[in-house]
Amino acid sequence: MSSSVKGISGVGGAGGSVGAGGSVGASAGVNLPGLRSHNAALVLDLLRTAGPDGISRLELAERIGLTPQAVSKITARLRAEGLAAEAGRRASTGGKPRTVLRLVPEAGHAVGVHLDRDALRAVLVDLTGAVVAERTAPLGLGVGRAAVVEGVTSEVTALLGERPGGALLGVGVGLPGPLDHARGVLHRVTGFPEFDGFPLREALERGLGVPVVVDKDTNAAALGLAVGGAGESFAYLHFGAGLGGGLVLGGVVHRGARTGAGEFGHQVVQLDGPVCECGNRGCVEALCLAAVARGDFEEAARVLGTGAANLVALLDIDVVLLGGRTVAARPECFVRGAAAVLDERGRRVGEAAVPVRVAPGGGREVAEGAAQLTLGSVFGRGVL
Repeated sequence: MSSSVKGISGVGGAGGSVGAGGSVGASAGVNLPGLRSHNAALVLDLLRTAGPDGISRLELAERIGLTPQAVSKITARLRAEGLAAEAGRRASTGGKPRTVLRLVPEAGHAVGVHLDRDALRAVLVDLTGAVVAERTAPLGLGVGRAAVVEGVTSEVTALLGERPGGALLGVGVGLPGPLDHARGVLHRVTGFPEFDGFPLREALERGLGVPVVVDKDTNAAALGLAVGGAGESFAYLHFGAGLGGGLVLGGVVHRGARTGAGEFGHQVVQLDGPVCECGNRGCVEALCLAAVARGDFEEAARVLGTGAANLVALLDIDVVLLGGRTVAARPECFVRGAAAVLDERGRRVGEAAVPVRVAPGGGREVAEGAAQLTLGSVFGRGVL
């Protein structure tokens, strides 16, 4: 992501309300006036990327394209609201030393939830995205609509009990698709058709009283990896209880016109293969799960690599990142097997092989990425 951005005078909210009262408690979800300004959000993002060493007002003005006076007004407001603070002084080439400002990470928090088919992981992160608290629970989609909403609400509320002050900006939820990211409505989640048409975002907002963003688990993870500097063009392949993919193209998560992109596991690679839960035959997911069930992890890795090679051929991506608990149990096997397929493809077409790596995150990549769904609006990037 580029760190040089242009300010837009007079632009309103940085992606919508960042807080609201509700059943979590009025103090949990608050409105931060400084985040109403798009330019303030851009300043916050530069403070975030500058890290604890900070950045001067003059540098901020140059990077954003605003006048020093405009930046001084914005930073004064951010300091008054506790979002920014002085980080010392820096020698100047002329005149008095420049005051350096930094982001105050603990001034705000977001929750990221990974709601899997059979388990839940929730993390609480500060404004830098650093995890400050975490919870796991044996809660999955199989418990049904009402129990899912009640369980997520309960786990998030318990997690907030560990929040060391600061505004709660919202909750991001990543879960298997397909779903309508824009409206927060689930479609026929593979294996759980009873969720078809369920307005999960609306239900959770009623229970939590704060803004909620819902996205596919793989998109959430891809977003978090992109913010963390994984690259401008990559695929994140998540192999857990199921198999899915998230795509980042040109630095932006690719969701498609109907937010349905990334159903990596349901590409057909064997016309007469086993029946998949989606109704097709020979899907990558069905073949990979069947191989794992019989203990043939090398075959699962090879099939995964075949699907990845299709993505490389179609999209010319730079790197393939692997995640999910099935990969985490045998990372070397899956990296080696998928890389072998991509190496073979590279030799065949006369190109350098696209590298395959395990995604950073230690199993929390979906939950941490889900938190970024909320933090994005704080830093003027919306939801990538």
